[in-house]
Amino acid sequence: MNFITIIGIVASLFTALSLLPQLVKVIKEKKAEDISYSMLIILFAGLALWIYYGILKEDLILIAANSISIVINATLTFFAFKYKEGK
Repeated sequence: MNFITIIGIVASLFTALSLLPQLVKVIKEKKAEDISYSMLIILFAGLALWIYYGILKEDLILIAANSISIVINATLTFFAFKYKEGK
């Protein structure tokens, strides 16, 4: 494994896990009024396209990292709707 691949893996992990603190906060506080639903939808679309791009390029790092991201994003979206104030 070369240096460039390692940098790509580390960058992908940081990006993939970027919403994890927000997800933990929403679950812990059971509040999601500050979550932007349009941001989540745009991010979800972008992640889906990155996964598709990774499949087309046969790039496992892109596929894996963005798959992790999409699961975290979908989970955050679920809890954001679940804990939406005034439901």
